[in-house]
Amino acid sequence: MTTTAQPAPSSDPAPSRPVALITGVGRSIGIGAGIARRLAASGWDIAFTYWTPYDRRMEWGVEAGAAEAIAKELAEAGARTAAIEADLTDPDAPARIFDEAEQRLGGPVTALVLSHAESVDSGLLDTTVEAFDRHFAVNSRASWLLIREYGLRFRSAPGTATGRIVALTSDHTVGNLPYGASKGALDRITLAAAHELAHLGVTANVVNPGPVDTGWMTDDLRESLVRGTPLGRLGTPRDTAHLVDFLCSPEGQWINGQLLKSNGGAAG
Repeated sequence: MTTTAQPAPSSDPAPSRPVALITGVGRSIGIGAGIARRLAASGWDIAFTYWTPYDRRMEWGVEAGAAEAIAKELAEAGARTAAIEADLTDPDAPARIFDEAEQRLGGPVTALVLSHAESVDSGLLDTTVEAFDRHFAVNSRASWLLIREYGLRFRSAPGTATGRIVALTSDHTVGNLPYGASKGALDRITLAAAHELAHLGVTANVVNPGPVDTGWMTDDLRESLVRGTPLGRLGTPRDTAHLVDFLCSPEGQWINGQLLKSNGGAAG
């Protein structure tokens, strides 16, 4: 795990802004970046993770300087930031991520938003064992370990529900076996946290953002999805970010243990 140089954090020993840790913020047009922007505007300091080798493997490629640009944008919105490059196939990465986020931002993580994903299309007959294992290592095992690390560290005042876990999921299945199956496991892990971490004052929810075009869709797919959506458009990172922002707010504390669809009514 490596770290990208960031604007110097504030010297205040006791930051007044809560800290959100958001995984999967590797591209400026991605859902993770959209969530980071929204939470920064709502008064959160932001630690975020990214993994350049994943983008290098994907058809969209690496967005040069994305982490630095996103961090600068968040800082301009008033947030202290920490960009952390982390390989989530490494079981030791979650503890190191939390250590670095706490050290650099000067406080504990209050909200954990899981927006990372390994996503390579393949079906029942052509998925390799290596790809299957990598999807589960990133989408399921790393998510469990991040949630576990959060639960081991988080403390709230008695009788309060201030902690937040939000995980992003998908209902893809056909032609997307390892991604869909590993996201299904993520759902169960997160919903278990709503009950097992309740004594800590933590809520946990899963959000399915539906079809959001962050540069991976073909023209034919885009047109097909628009036709299947009552509102006549695709989702945007901002749409997802508004829901995550609400779930992380004090007003969202009564929503717990839910799988929420934020997809404009798109046909399943």
